Amino acid sequence: MTLSTLRLLAVSAMLSVTAIAGVAHAENPMVGGMPMYENKDIIDNAVTSPDHTTLVAAVKAAGLVETLSGPGPFTVFAPTNAAFDALPAGTVDTLLKPENKDQLTRILTCHVIPARALAADIGKMAMDDGGTHEVDTVGGCKLWLKADNGMVTITDETGGVAKVTIADVIQSNGVIHVIDKVLLPKM
Repeated sequence: MTLSTLRLLAVSAMLSVTAIAGVAHAENPMVGGMPMYENKDIIDNAVTSPDHTTLVAAVKAAGLVETLSGPGPFTVFAPTNAAFDALPAGTVDTLLKPENKDQLTRILTCHVIPARALAADIGKMAMDDGGTHEVDTVGGCKLWLKADNGMVTITDETGGVAKVTIADVIQSNGVIHVIDKVLLPKM
């Protein structure tokens, strides 16, 4: 096991104990003007957000609905429609084609960490690692997480940087952090 994997497992265990202990959490933030419910899973909440229709369509096209409805825990960095719109013209339409399902799946799963990590957890991990914490995603990509003055940023394998615009949207199977950019793996 790598040090990264061990840290991820330790954080997962710590977070599970915290959840079992019943630590109170502030009310869930609204996303796209819609309430997000802690007792619903990632998919059930995401489909209600008008800011995430492109992400939901992409998740459906990639066949990831069942996975992201599963028990998790997952941390999902959820790009908004505006983030997808910022990609080069035609990119989303091309990715949604059945023949590009593998590429779409890789991109989407590179937005998912197999653990529940709140913004405070990310901040602590980054601080413990000297300012930046490296994580492995479900899609086999690496992301670099930073927290500075309450702002969480994620750097992808291509050097792109996304900002968390809405943090800590608690789900029954994890947490969503809304981001302003699509994270891309090295292809």
